[in-house]
Amino acid sequence: MTLPPIPDRAPLIADRLAPVLDQMPDPSGGTAAADLEHTLAQALGVAHVVAVSSGTTALHAALAACGIGPGDEVLVPALSVAMSAAPVVALGARPVFVDSDTATWDVDYDDAARKVTGSTRAIVPVHLWGRMGDPAALAGFASEHGLIVVEDAAQAIGTTRDGHRAGTVGAAGCFSMKDGKILWSSEGGFLATGRPEVAEHARAWRSHWQPPPQGQVPQSRAATNARLAAPLAAIASANLHHLDELVQLRRAQTRHLLNALEHALGLRRLAPARGEEWNAYAPLLHLDLPRPRAFAEHLASRGVPSSTGTFRLVPCDTRPAFTDPGRAPCRGAAQILDRTLAVVLTEHDRAPDLDRYAAVIIREATAWAR
Repeated sequence: MTLPPIPDRAPLIADRLAPVLDQMPDPSGGTAAADLEHTLAQALGVAHVVAVSSGTTALHAALAACGIGPGDEVLVPALSVAMSAAPVVALGARPVFVDSDTATWDVDYDDAARKVTGSTRAIVPVHLWGRMGDPAALAGFASEHGLIVVEDAAQAIGTTRDGHRAGTVGAAGCFSMKDGKILWSSEGGFLATGRPEVAEHARAWRSHWQPPPQGQVPQSRAATNARLAAPLAAIASANLHHLDELVQLRRAQTRHLLNALEHALGLRRLAPARGEEWNAYAPLLHLDLPRPRAFAEHLASRGVPSSTGTFRLVPCDTRPAFTDPGRAPCRGAAQILDRTLAVVLTEHDRAPDLDRYAAVIIREATAWAR
C-alpha cells in the first residue's frame, strides 16, 4: 500500500513566517494569531476561536471563562492524561474522576451520575486518541444535571460523530497544536466556542485581562500571559492550509499498520463507533495476551512507541497528584488502558517504518504468547 505524500509546507511556512519575523520585535504581536483564529473558526464551523500557548492552557482558559473556581467540582474521565485534570486544580476546583464503559470507551454515565453533587458544575469529556463519545448522550447527561461541557479535544481535530465535529458539542472545545498532533505548531493550542462571552473572557484571561470584556476596565482582574507567539501562529496557519491532507495521511498510516497486523496473534483492531468518522490519531489494538501492559512496555524497548509502553499512561485517578485514599478506583479505565496498544505516530512515519513496526509486533506477540 502506498501512503499519500507528506504535504510540502516548507514554502508556505516560509511565506507565512517571513513577514512575522520581519516585523519583530513587535510588542503588539501583529495579526498572525488573529488570522489563524479566523481561519480555524471557519474550518471548525464555530463563531469564535481563541489561540493560546498550549492545549492545557486552552482548557484552563475555557474552564475559567465558564466560571469554574474554588469550591466547584468538575467531572473528568479517569481515561485521560494528567493535563486534562490539572487546569481544574489550578482554578481551585476539584476534579472528580469518572469511569469509562469498557465496551464503548465512552463515559460511564451511570458512574458519573452517582458522583454528581450539589457542587458539580461541569464535565470535561476527553477524546483520547481522537475517539469521540456519543454527543447526544453527553448533551443529555449535561442537560439533566445542569452541567457545563468543556471538551478536551486535544487529539481529536478532524474527528466527527453523528455529524458533530469534536470540540463543538459543548460550551467550548479545547485543542492542542503540540508536535505530534495532526495540526501542529511546535507548541500551542486553541479553544473553539459558539458563545461570545466565553471567547471574550478567554481573550482577556490570556493577556492579563486586556482587552477586557465589554464594560470592564483593563487589568481589573488578575490573569496571565498565555498568548500564542506570532511565529508559532504562522506555522500553524501553514499547516491548517493542509489540514484535510494531514488527516487523510494519518488515516492512511493507521489503516496501513492495522492491515499489516490483521492476523497478528493476540491482537485485534479496534474499530470506530457507529456514526464516528475517526481521525485515526493512533492505531488502536486490543491486546489479548498475558500481561498486556508489560507487553506494550516490551514493544517500546524494541522500538515500537505507544501510549502505555513508552509514556506509561495510567488512569488519571491513580496519578500521585490526584489520588484520594477514600475513593474507589476507576477499574474500567484501568482495564481499557492495560489492554490497549495505541501506537504513537507522526506524519514522518512512512510505509517502511510502519512495516517495521508490524514485523516487530508480530514477532514479539508470537514469542510472548508461548
